[in-house]
Amino acid sequence: MDQFNLIQKIIIWALPVIFAITVHEVAHGWVAMKLGDRTAQMMGRLTLNPIKHIDPIGTILIPGLLLMMGGFMFGWAKPVPVTFQNLNHPKKDMAWVAIAGPAANFIMAIIWALVAKLGLTILSSGIAMGEPMLYMGVAGVLINTMLMVLNLLPLPPLDGGRILVSWLPGPLAWQVSRIEPYGFFILVGLIYFGILSMILWPFIELFLNLLAASFGLPVQIFSIL
Repeated sequence: MDQFNLIQKIIIWALPVIFAITVHEVAHGWVAMKLGDRTAQMMGRLTLNPIKHIDPIGTILIPGLLLMMGGFMFGWAKPVPVTFQNLNHPKKDMAWVAIAGPAANFIMAIIWALVAKLGLTILSSGIAMGEPMLYMGVAGVLINTMLMVLNLLPLPPLDGGRILVSWLPGPLAWQVSRIEPYGFFILVGLIYFGILSMILWPFIELFLNLLAASFGLPVQIFSIL
């Protein structure tokens, strides 16, 4: 992204990042409500208003630093509160609530791929407005793919960890759930030693290749940012 100044980077990434993390959290709360828990609704978190979901560190500080350093864009919002005991079938429904976030990112990645395809088509016709659409579409695909794959990592408190706890038998599920207070530190360690990228990148690359093939996009297009 060296060809862009800071303002251009913010314009390209702001909307995709805000939508990616906001819709991810709302999806958790919406599915929880459908399955019996209205906590998120009562706390006013079932809204696409990003102000309700902003986490000063995960939504502003970390993405801002990564943007200035030219790193891969990443961030998170305030988790939507879910009272699992209120769910109709707490252990089983936990998995559905957890999968809702990555599923939302999956759908948004497809939508942003369509935006990128439309932008590329317009740009190839010589119309300049296709360029920002292309860049923003690519940014949307990248951030949503990254969030989807990362959150499916079977490590509590990530969504994949909650899915794993939901599927495991009682005693084993309890043992895995005890990892949750240390999950963030484990994640930071995996990032620091470069292990996380080794684990996640093959899945990210596979999904990007599938999107490129599905929408007739050159896979190299996801490297322009």
